Amino acid sequence: MSSAHTARLTLIDRLSDGEFHSGEMLGDALGMSRAAVSKHIKVLQSWGLDIYRVQGKGYCLSQPIELLDDVWLSEHTDVPALSVIPVIDSTNQYLMERVGQLASGSVCLAEYQQQGRGRRGRAWQSPFGSNLYLSMYWRLDAGPAAAMGLSLVVGVAITKALHELGAPGVKVKWPNDLYFQDKKLAGILVEMTGQTGDAAHLVIGMGLNIGMGAHLRDSIDQPWARLADACHPMPSRNTLAATLIERLKEALIDYEQHGLSSIMADWPKLDNFIDRPVKLLMGEREVRGIERGIDEHGALLLDVEGDITPYLGGEISLRRDD
Repeated sequence: MSSAHTARLTLIDRLSDGEFHSGEMLGDALGMSRAAVSKHIKVLQSWGLDIYRVQGKGYCLSQPIELLDDVWLSEHTDVPALSVIPVIDSTNQYLMERVGQLASGSVCLAEYQQQGRGRRGRAWQSPFGSNLYLSMYWRLDAGPAAAMGLSLVVGVAITKALHELGAPGVKVKWPNDLYFQDKKLAGILVEMTGQTGDAAHLVIGMGLNIGMGAHLRDSIDQPWARLADACHPMPSRNTLAATLIERLKEALIDYEQHGLSSIMADWPKLDNFIDRPVKLLMGEREVRGIERGIDEHGALLLDVEGDITPYLGGEISLRRDD
């Protein structure tokens, strides 16, 4: 880790209490000039941290942040390996590059992703310390074909965990998002390697908006929600991470034994768009109808004037039809 990187993380740790800290005191603590502190602060602002400066008082975060604690998380989760990497390109990419070295169930968390990815290669906004960026590696011995519909199982598991933590209004949007009040709360990205006839190596990633600031609103091209608005009272960020890791692991074990049947009873009450008008976007094609849930293969059921058709595929997008 470079000295500049270490200095920036130390600055964040000092500012995380949400109180004012003078440039002089920060400089003394880090062994650098106030001008050097100012330069590091600009980098932290580019990481999405909402830091402001008041003449005569110093620097302050707009709100306190709770940093992830790898020791506490290791003690409160039962996984073979857990890495908290403050600044990373992508938690999914980190695990994908280490598939051959990892035990199934290994977890990576980050405070900030420089190249966070969503579905179809889209960028995922990943401001430092505001959200939760979590990926888990899972070896599925039944092979790639058995991974069909896995994102639905993950979505249901995370949604039920958030209900348990005090956010009963969270729903699942087929095939891989969590919604609150028709706005995106979290995205799920499942990536896979493996040959037919061999085990599937899966990396299941999730980006969950927790307390992302309004100052980032213009950088996101769709309506979004924060867990802070959906969950009362809010759990600590470490408790949230530990709970999601455990529930995800339990869901994957259950999926290995029961497949999609494990979520069929829960889906109708968790589906954000069930019995509502929607449109499916498939490349240049657009189909409108009433969403009627999913079938046993995880396909979306679309009712077009009484004719119900299943749709399944990696390039289908579901939208509310206004």
